Order: sequence, then C-alpha cells, then structure tokens
Amino acid sequence: MAAPTEIRLRRAERCLDIRYEDGQSFTLRAEYLRVESPSAEVQGHGPGQKKIVSGRRAVGILRIEPVGHYAVRLVFDDLHDSGIYTWDYLHTLGREQAKRWAAYEAELAARGLSRDPPARSR
Repeated sequence: MAAPTEIRLRRAERCLDIRYEDGQSFTLRAEYLRVESPSAEVQGHGPGQKKIVSGRRAVGILRIEPVGHYAVRLVFDDLHDSGIYTWDYLHTLGREQAKRWAAYEAELAARGLSRDPPARSR
C-alpha cells in the first residue's frame, strides 16, 4: 500500500482524515482508532487475545508522529501511544470501518460495557 497523500488531524472533531493516491479517503474517529489500536495492549500477542477497550467515547488525539516511511504513531489524550499504524492498517480500518464498529458495539453490549468513561466518584 502506498503512503497516504494527506493525513489531517481535526482535533475539535476528534478525527483523522486520510486520503490515498487511489482516490480513496476516510474519516476515522479517534475513539475508533483507539479501540482498534494495533498495539499488543489492545490486540494481545496472538490470535483470539484482542481486548475490548471501553469508556473511550471522548478520547482525542494529541499528536501524530511519523514512523519511517511506512506508518505513524498516534498519541491519544488518555496517554495510549504504543500502536504503530501502518499505511496498510489505516487503509484497512477505513475500508472495514462499518463492520468493525458494529462488531465493537455488539461486543460492548454483550459484556455490559459502555463507550462512556466510568463516572468519577466524589
């Protein structure tokens, strides 16, 4: 997969716009990118070990850091920063966004979890 021709962070909207040479473009919300992080913390170390990350509805992206000529590291405001998002992975996330998001919401519901962060105790 070729590198994107444009990656634009829209902080206020908490999303990332990505455009590729083939004309495809995607808008990926920070929450979606966070819960689908390619990090071992989220994906585990092998098949079937993916963790469900809940409570990230309001997560934002603080910055984007280039990783060579093949990827970026996203630094989220919940301080998660260990995922390396390759161009291929970002493209896959864009193409499969509807399917992956539906599966995520179904898994949250099945586990009784929420996209909202837990309420703070006073």
